Amino acid sequence: MTASLRRELLDACRELDDRGLNRGTSGNCSVRVDGGLLITPSGIPTRDLSADALVPMADDGTWVGDEAPSSEWRIHRDAYRHRPDLDAVVHTHSTHAVAVACLRRDIPPFHYMVATAGGDIIRCADYALFGTEELSRNALAALGDRRACLLANHGMLALGATMPAAIALAIEIEALCEQYLVACSAGEPVLLDDTQMAEALERFATYGRPTGPEEPHGR
Repeated sequence: MTASLRRELLDACRELDDRGLNRGTSGNCSVRVDGGLLITPSGIPTRDLSADALVPMADDGTWVGDEAPSSEWRIHRDAYRHRPDLDAVVHTHSTHAVAVACLRRDIPPFHYMVATAGGDIIRCADYALFGTEELSRNALAALGDRRACLLANHGMLALGATMPAAIALAIEIEALCEQYLVACSAGEPVLLDDTQMAEALERFATYGRPTGPEEPHGR
């Protein structure tokens, strides 16, 4: 486990807090490593977190070190199994994502940037108690072949080929949730149709890729 990888994950935790996507001990993030993952520990506020406290976990769910892994480690471990092409997972309790998740709504195609998560909607996973296998199963079902989903009455999950890509996607999903709530407060948003979203998805496949295929773009 390299010191640079620990530093990258610690910096990611701090960025999520600095941007207001997580607060205190809420949320968690991880990166894939050979044979498993490196994940944030359970119950330690980011301000008190050190690189040494990050928890190496094997794919079988065992870990080493003085700290226990995040209670949501199953989501992270199972996401890597589900999406071998992606190497970073971010879970946030950001305000607007939580608000939409508490309404148990998918984010519909009210804006073409919904396609940044890889589909024509961003699904909301069915509710399950935090830290359970059921929640992980529900999250994977909502993700499908996409890179983000909401978790009912809980928060948001974003995946990326790199940690910066996962964070960028989480920021974009939070912005979309805020925009969707504002649009709904003024009336019923006009949704893009299947053809329009297919065009957006096609454009996303080739447009603005200087930093790799997982980086949200479209501005």
